[in-house]
Amino acid sequence: MKDVAAAAGVSLKTVSRVVNGESNVNDDLRSAVLESIAQLGFRRNASARELRQGRSGTIGLLLEDVADPFYSILSRAVEDVAREHGTMVFAGSSAEDADRERDLALAFCERRVDGLIIVPAGSSHSYLLPEMQAGIPVVFVDRPPGDIEADVILTDNRGGSRRGVEHLLAHGHRRIGFIGDAPEIYTAGERLRGYREALESAGIAFADELVTQAPPSAASTAEALDRLLGGPSPATALLCGNSRTTVSVLRELARRSTRLALVGFDDVELGDLLQPGLTVVAQDPGAMGAAAARLLFQRIAGGSPGPTAAPPQTVTIGTRLIPRGSGELAAP
Repeated sequence: MKDVAAAAGVSLKTVSRVVNGESNVNDDLRSAVLESIAQLGFRRNASARELRQGRSGTIGLLLEDVADPFYSILSRAVEDVAREHGTMVFAGSSAEDADRERDLALAFCERRVDGLIIVPAGSSHSYLLPEMQAGIPVVFVDRPPGDIEADVILTDNRGGSRRGVEHLLAHGHRRIGFIGDAPEIYTAGERLRGYREALESAGIAFADELVTQAPPSAASTAEALDRLLGGPSPATALLCGNSRTTVSVLRELARRSTRLALVGFDDVELGDLLQPGLTVVAQDPGAMGAAAARLLFQRIAGGSPGPTAAPPQTVTIGTRLIPRGSGELAAP
């Protein structure tokens, strides 16, 4: 800035006013400063400016897996809102590992991020209390945190799952299977609850042999389908608990000559091009990411926590059923 001031023949204060977009600068002086900036290739040190204001101009985003399409959409929505606030996003993947989540979250805090958005992997988040008390707001997304109170953005997992089962029931199915993710995962548990509620409302008893909960893999999917389709009363329909499970099921069914009505929880790429098209209960990860980011920036603007701070919020975003054919196959 000293070089710009010298080249333009103005004071450092005038250069600062021009760089910061203040209006109380003579037009001729402004032109001289801008010309000197162009000639010298001057770039404002945004980090230094943010630090003087007590901020770093960054936030941390901690996901399960940045390569997962669901989280890619969520991440992009967070970035779009952050850009509106002139803020950069640091992102990392926990890989469903609680220790890795903790290490990454604290590493972001060490880099003085202004706030955190976390898809929690662990069941305890008390390690974040000192950071939150120091003024770093945290918003959890997709799942609630363990043993602390904080803002949360959720999908209506239970209601969406119930809607998917009700859709299959409406097409005459009574033996409806459920293949979900590991039972300790919050979303998997909520979707199983919705499945059970739909059956109970229809007067159908819950059957353990129709339910599998495990991390999706080719082996676990083949074993689950063997159980569902074997025996004297095989399943005629299936609700898949997430997109990775749905893809795994579709691959396994392609190897078999089995007719099975299918509803997937969460959409998959090219699902509309299958024959029949894939019926899904669709989430809105973009809306979840945007809501989490907006809430985080509200907290950042509100300053340090204290007795006057607004209580933690829980925002639940709805799902929608998209019928494309696979879920509309009538019961035999």
